[in-house]
Amino acid sequence: MQIITSAENLKNFVALAREKKSTIAFVPTMGALHDGHMSLVDIARDQADVVVVSIFVNPLQFGANEDFDKYPRTLQSDAELLAARDVDVLFAPSVEDVYPNGQQVLEHAGAVGETFEGASRPGHFDGMLTVVARLFDVVKPDFAVFGAKDAQQLFLIKQMVASERTTNPQRWHALQIIEGVTVREPDGLARSSRNRYLSDEEHRAALTLSAAMRAAATTTGNASVRIQAAAQLLAAEPQVRLDYVALVDSSSFEAVDDSFSGQALLLIAAKVGNTRLIDNLSITI
Repeated sequence: MQIITSAENLKNFVALAREKKSTIAFVPTMGALHDGHMSLVDIARDQADVVVVSIFVNPLQFGANEDFDKYPRTLQSDAELLAARDVDVLFAPSVEDVYPNGQQVLEHAGAVGETFEGASRPGHFDGMLTVVARLFDVVKPDFAVFGAKDAQQLFLIKQMVASERTTNPQRWHALQIIEGVTVREPDGLARSSRNRYLSDEEHRAALTLSAAMRAAATTTGNASVRIQAAAQLLAAEPQVRLDYVALVDSSSFEAVDDSFSGQALLLIAAKVGNTRLIDNLSITI
């Protein structure tokens, strides 16, 4: 596995791969890798000749009171995990290399980016889309793999790529976005780099999130009834401070009303101790 820290060097690697007619799959991450990330790497390995994984903690997607400085940075152990998965390139750039012209927000998430996670973390999705677009321009992948756990992020990335195809069809003309299923710990907690912040007691409390999703899925009734079932379970756990629980149409990411029937996506965000967790589940109403 090559470790490349310069965007220019990565572009040179990609150019050589293209000369050999190799296809490229890309997995962007912020590091602190776990089994969820590895599942995305495995999908990438199955899809393409060459796999590129990036590790970059993006300052543009962290708010003033968020955990950018303490976000776990474990590059050496991450590199060992990726090498064992036959990754071809680990791209680990500096902030200056990703943003050579300064940290400017160049992509905007629009109305959907101001709801749910966007309402709780203003500017987060603009920063996320900006770095993803920059990485796509450097790597020029045929496939990019993202986890389903970050459902709103995935929706907005797909929306950005579709919009760019309309306005600038040559930019990412070959790119396919692939969704990887949420990987869970044996007790049901969704894998997350932030899980390492949880104490044993907080980890136990965090299981309420998956229990609440199951309650919403198995309750009979309309959207409001199902949301209430989830919210009641979350409210009963004193260590869980609910941010939101909602049901959305996955095709538009708009909240569904009580007349809705069919497949909807249940979203949950909550703080357990000082750790903010998100999760989601597709349910049938």
